[in-house]
Amino acid sequence: MDANVLSNEIELACKALREERVIAYPTESVFGLGCNPLAQAAVQEVFALKNRSPGQGFLLIGSSFDQVAPYIDFNKIAPSRVDAICAQWPGPSTWIFPASSRVPAWLVGRHTGIALRVTAHPVAADICRTFGGPIVSTSANPHGLPPATSASRVREYFDDRLGAIINGELGGAERPTPIRDALTGEYLRI
Repeated sequence: MDANVLSNEIELACKALREERVIAYPTESVFGLGCNPLAQAAVQEVFALKNRSPGQGFLLIGSSFDQVAPYIDFNKIAPSRVDAICAQWPGPSTWIFPASSRVPAWLVGRHTGIALRVTAHPVAADICRTFGGPIVSTSANPHGLPPATSASRVREYFDDRLGAIINGELGGAERPTPIRDALTGEYLRI
């Protein structure tokens, strides 16, 4: 895709994020739905689009550790654990950290932690950089259907209910990123 076209699409997507709308974009393995994590109405729209229970919570992706750090309660995790996790980022690994007081209840659902990833996917990272913060990231599919692996499938699933759909290549991963507990290292999803 032409760099100028992609840059324009990312600008339009970030405008939609600021307007508290939901966007779709390529990630490491599938297309994702995203929104401003601090906009409750936008997060509720993602729940509605996916027909997903609010108790499940969401993960956030950022383009740097600085973007996700405000969501972590550093009083509950050893600095050495944080350093070990940061050594794996950016990359396709998601970690559940103790949530800081900044994390709204609508992001964590019934959980006490917040799932975070510093993405290495160039488009997803560029969205976060341009937006100026992390975004919600969840697979682009209604509950019970396979995750979208193309922009055309996103359109089939959600038609005109999204603020923007960014075309782009997936990152080559064959499955969603593993999820691990930041405190214990235990795998919660492989």
